[in-house]
Amino acid sequence: MSLIGPGALVIVHLVNPTEKLWGVLGELSLHGATLRAISVESFDDWMAQAVRGSDQTLGLATLFVPLFRVEKMYLDESVGEVESYHQRFRRRVGLSVHEYIGLGDDTGDGSMPS
Repeated sequence: MSLIGPGALVIVHLVNPTEKLWGVLGELSLHGATLRAISVESFDDWMAQAVRGSDQTLGLATLFVPLFRVEKMYLDESVGEVESYHQRFRRRVGLSVHEYIGLGDDTGDGSMPS
């Protein structure tokens, strides 16, 4: 069983205003979540920049989201034949997300590194 904890790759749905973020969970507490994240809408552009190796104009931002804004949080996992975001990233870029952003290697399944 995979866990959602520090270092896990997650998709977070926020309310007020509505947003969808993808990123690395830093901490989850009663007060909120700290993430290094990017908008789901910008993920493909960020990944394409990583593939090209060009100067980064997009990147993961470190942010704190109060818990009252978090509607739901999913572990970034594949579903059937549909790849997870981190699997797509590894396939296209050739590195895991954790390696690319300087956090070391990951477990390969989106859960927190051991």
